[in-house]
Amino acid sequence: QVQLVESGGGLVQAGGSLRLSCAASGRTFSSYGMGWFRQAPGKEREVVGVIRWSDGFTHYADSVKGRFTISRDNAKNTVYLQMNSLKPEDTAVYYCTAGRYSSAGLSPTYWGQGTQVTVSS
Repeated sequence: QVQLVESGGGLVQAGGSLRLSCAASGRTFSSYGMGWFRQAPGKEREVVGVIRWSDGFTHYADSVKGRFTISRDNAKNTVYLQMNSLKPEDTAVYYCTAGRYSSAGLSPTYWGQGTQVTVSS
């Protein structure tokens, strides 16, 4: 079982920055990956970006490429989402997820409670 706890959400003006954190505890494996998803009101949950735990390989949704960066701290079992040049359309509840990472990508299995990010225009 893996437990995920997010932090770092809040209200920011357009063009600003926020950093989200996701601390993982419990049993994890080097074959795991972690990722961030988001869900805006009235919309489906969508992937933001994913990081492969073994080597730090990352990939992102086109909508956030060049603005968001995922990183990890192995010693702390923590993943970060640095969000720069935020836009009002980035407003959503952001969820951290973890699961096995294969050639098909991340299979989200465990989820955090979510953290609200609101970007004002």
